[in-house]
Parts: sequence; structure tokens; C-alpha cells
Amino acid sequence: MSPHPSMSTSGNPTLWVVFAALVLAMLAVDLGVFRSRSSREMSLREALVRSAGWIALAALFNAGVYVSLGTDRGLEFTAGYLLEEALSVDNLFVFVVIFSAFKVPPAHQHRVLFWGIIGAVVLRGIFIGVGTALVQRFTWIMYVFGAILVWTAWKLFRGGDDEELDPAQNPAFRLFQRLIPSVKEFHGDRFVVKVDGRTLATPLLAVLVLVETSDVLFALDSIPAVFGVTQDPFIVYTSNIFAILGLRSLYFLLSGVVDKFVYLKTGLALILAFVGAKMLIHDFYHVPIPISLGVIGALLGGTIALSILRPPKPE
Repeated sequence: MSPHPSMSTSGNPTLWVVFAALVLAMLAVDLGVFRSRSSREMSLREALVRSAGWIALAALFNAGVYVSLGTDRGLEFTAGYLLEEALSVDNLFVFVVIFSAFKVPPAHQHRVLFWGIIGAVVLRGIFIGVGTALVQRFTWIMYVFGAILVWTAWKLFRGGDDEELDPAQNPAFRLFQRLIPSVKEFHGDRFVVKVDGRTLATPLLAVLVLVETSDVLFALDSIPAVFGVTQDPFIVYTSNIFAILGLRSLYFLLSGVVDKFVYLKTGLALILAFVGAKMLIHDFYHVPIPISLGVIGALLGGTIALSILRPPKPE
């Protein structure tokens, strides 16, 4: 058997505290400094600047990982971040469908995504903690994760996720409709409103529920995928969170053109199939992290470039 990545964490308590403080500071700045701007549509220029800022912060953190934890962990963070960014772009398709189905004004989408990301940070932490415990206790769980990714890749190849984009088919949304008294019209960017002494949910709260549950579904793919790159909980969590924190700005940057990336789902399917196969053979052969990084980067960049340079002819 070839050695595979260690299941121990490289993050000592100090590193965890520093990372947590960094995330809280960034969220506080976002909530405080940009709060006054949250009730207007984010411009393309602002989305570009903020997306570049999040990527730059991730790159700086990655450089710190290289310096403090070594080249292997640095490459693992790079591969994990790139993988999560690729899968996050797939999230954008779902966000576009949800916002379109509910006719959410662009000025209010910012607020929904902010609180959606707050929930995602917490939920990813829980999922990664559970995933780490499973990997440490049951080494065979890697085969389960690998099989999940290969099956998901097959569904993407077949276009099997299309029906899952219908918000009306979301079990959490149907339960929300049944249990939560609601009004039918938006009330600015408020999630709840008082009417005749009753506290009622607005459609914006229903949209937030859909965004959160869609992230749970995506986490079931993305977290097993990043465990295929590294089993270090610190690297898994930090690469996940940096990708999530930049997702909102990325949405406003790409929402108008994401449907033009016609080959992206094929690229994501190939990435998931590669990572899944890597996990299925991990006890027999360990794919070096530079190769994993190169394959993920080439498939992601290649399918995006192909979508731009050789779009399919309109029917």
C-alpha cells in the first residue's frame, strides 16, 4: 500500500483561533461597512473588486500556510480551495433559479446571500467535524465518499440534477409553506413583518430557507470531494470557508453570464469523477497532490475557456 495523507490536523489551537478571528473580522466588516449598501443592487465593478479582494485574502492565507505548515499543506489548501471554488460556481446556477422563481429584486439578493453564507459557515463546520470523525474512526468511509462522488459525476453527465433546481420540489420549502404563516408580498429586505399583531414570514425568508437547504445538498458533494484532496481538518475547513466567503461577490459578478458556461457542468463532473476515483484507489496508490492540483485546474480552466471560445451553435 502507498501512504496517503495523514488524518491528523496541522492546525494547532493558535491557528484555529487566528483563523476564527480572521473570519469574524471579515464578516463584521462586511456587515458593518457594507450594511448601508445592502439595500441596493451591487454593481459589476463593485462585485469584481470584492471578488478580487476575497481571492487575494485566500491567496495571502495560502501563503501563510506554505510558510508555517510546509509545501504539502500549502498545495493541499490550493487544491482544496480551487475545488471548492469550482463547485461553488455550480451553486450559482441554483441561486439564479431561486431568485428568478421568486422574482427577488436584485437589491435584496445581497442580504439573502449574506445570511445564507453565515449559515453555511456554521453548517460546513458541523459537517466537516462529522466527516473528520467518520474518516478517523472508519477508514472504509473513504470508499463511500468516493462512490458518492462518482455517482454524482454520473448524474451531472446525464443532466440528472436539472429537476432538482425546481424550488417547489424542495422538501424544506414545502414544509416551510405548511408550517410558517407568511405574506405573499415582499416588505423591503425584511424576513418577517408584523400584520395585525401577528409575526409573518415574507417571501424573502422562504428564499433564505431555499438557499440554506441548497447549500446543505451541495455540501454533501463538496465536503467528501475535499477529503479526497486532504484529510487534514484545518485545511479542509479553511479552504471551504474561504471559497464560501467569496461566493456572494462571485454571484453578482457571474450571475448574468453563468448560463454561458455551457461546458462547466461537464468539467465539474470530470473533476468529481477524478477525485472520486482517487479516493477509491487511495489504499493502493496515492495520487500526488501536484497532479491532483494540475488536473483540477486544467479541467476547470479548460471547460470555462472552451465555453467562451467555442460556444455551441444556437439551435
